[in-house]
Amino acid sequence: MSVPSRQVPSDPPERPSRAPGILYGIGLGGFVDGIVLHQILQWHHMLSSTAGNPVDTVAGLEVNTLADGFFHVFSWLCVVGASIVTLAQWRQGRLAPSWRLHLGGLLIGWGGFNLVEGLVDHQILGIHHVRDDLGGPLAWDLGFLALAVVLIAAGWLLQRAGMQALERGGSAPAPTGSRGSAEQR
Repeated sequence: MSVPSRQVPSDPPERPSRAPGILYGIGLGGFVDGIVLHQILQWHHMLSSTAGNPVDTVAGLEVNTLADGFFHVFSWLCVVGASIVTLAQWRQGRLAPSWRLHLGGLLIGWGGFNLVEGLVDHQILGIHHVRDDLGGPLAWDLGFLALAVVLIAAGWLLQRAGMQALERGGSAPAPTGSRGSAEQR
């Protein structure tokens, strides 16, 4: 006679991590800066305020383009890192973040990137400014820092709302074949 097997209740899945959203925000924020400000608008390059690398000479533009490339590699590695962390957490059975939690992390990462980049590159090192094409007026640098603070604050508020919804049970994993809870959509 066979004995029925007992199913041991599994532990509830761990909460979603904030790390992937923040890493995605750092990487995507770097891409927005590099693609929009460096390439499309051409307001500045990584080293455009340094004396030995003026952007109005071929040699200076070559050095700045190389530095911009390394900057894009950093941004790309952040996105790859975020993807690896996301996949590792899914394999561990962690809950997927709600849109509010993930978007909040993305905004925190983007704002954090802007804050660090604005303070270090623009103010401390002075290697470039937001508008080097205008001589680097301080108002643009301060606006960039203000935008960083707004992104971080908005991200924090979104993440807080996402975590509160999770604590109320609004972000439980969706049954197979369903579209998920309203919080997940």
